[in-house]
Amino acid sequence: MGEGKGSTLVHILVVALSLTAFGFAIAAERRRSTGTIVTDNSNSTFCVYDSDVATGYGVGAFLFLFSSQSLLMGVTKCMCFGKPLAPGGSRAWSIIYFASSWLTFLIAEACLLAGATKNAYHTKYRHVIYASNWTCESLRKGVFIAGAVFVVFTMILNVYYYMYFTKATSQAARKTTRASSTVGMTGYP
Repeated sequence: MGEGKGSTLVHILVVALSLTAFGFAIAAERRRSTGTIVTDNSNSTFCVYDSDVATGYGVGAFLFLFSSQSLLMGVTKCMCFGKPLAPGGSRAWSIIYFASSWLTFLIAEACLLAGATKNAYHTKYRHVIYASNWTCESLRKGVFIAGAVFVVFTMILNVYYYMYFTKATSQAARKTTRASSTVGMTGYP
């Protein structure tokens, strides 16, 4: 492991899990449920929605992104419970990337969960209405795309957070080792 670089395995896993979440979010957008108006034998008009596969893709994206964030926060001990960070630029950037990654993570998860929930709602229920001019309500286009965009932002911010975090912890460890090896010159009375 290089100086302040971090574990390559952690980098690969965070990127792989995030890209998988991105793929699921794109697939969910492409397979959103759409409704068609159907009239039955008793002249009742209602919406029938097609497959529910987008809900599964949305939940899959949610879980993969959650796994990526959990892995990184477990490795870094959420920046609060592990080794102290050395003062300086690396610590400042680590804190900035940490806060930014959590913000984008929460937005991405909200988009993915809201999209999956709304999509599932439309495929599970039929609304009977006796009106002549109406349309079938469906999930707004772009909800899963917004989630996918924030998944990418979260991935990038997590990579930078981990990079600066490991640099700050290795600098702190180096300063601690150097300070503890010195011998004091003054005696105790």
